[in-house]
Amino acid sequence: MGVLLAGGEARRFDGLPKGLAMVEDIRIADRILAALRGATDGQLVVSNDARAADWFPSLPVVADTVPGLGPLAGIESALRAAQGASILVVAWDMPFVTTPLLRGMRALGEIGADAVVPAHGDPPVLEALCAYYAANALDTCSRLLAEGERRAHALCEALPSAIIIPERVLVEHGDPAQLFLSVDSQEQLDALAGVIPRLGHTARR
Repeated sequence: MGVLLAGGEARRFDGLPKGLAMVEDIRIADRILAALRGATDGQLVVSNDARAADWFPSLPVVADTVPGLGPLAGIESALRAAQGASILVVAWDMPFVTTPLLRGMRALGEIGADAVVPAHGDPPVLEALCAYYAANALDTCSRLLAEGERRAHALCEALPSAIIIPERVLVEHGDPAQLFLSVDSQEQLDALAGVIPRLGHTARR
């Protein structure tokens, strides 16, 4: 199952949802969904925003059981909604994630890993919001949340058979700094010649 994690309050964008920003005339969210469609058999959206069903009318939208617990709760919601299937998650502000990358992660996961997580940089940064999680990661995810954990990468660290994809492998798919670019600021969006449309003019896909 492919999962678009449509979370975050987008304070840097005056409250406008950053995944709806247009890069090269395509919403970031739609770029990610296209990559997920090429690597998964079905897709869903995890969002706590009441408007999400309007933004993605052709996809199921699920909310966190308890909103406000951060990205780890989003992963738990996705695992529950997948009903026993593994998931490939991508945060909705990562416009350059590719289908071949996601297919490779899924292939690694299906040999029996609890998770498959890219890591790059020095020191390495885990991209826990662009990762594969097996269905059996749900119990660990729920336990971490019950213990007060909120960080997504804590799940990767807690799973016994997680596979970490090193940078030397990731470069086969492109520059990791570009692949995993997260549009977190207006400056980053401007550098991509992107725009945030007013919600009344937001394209629906």
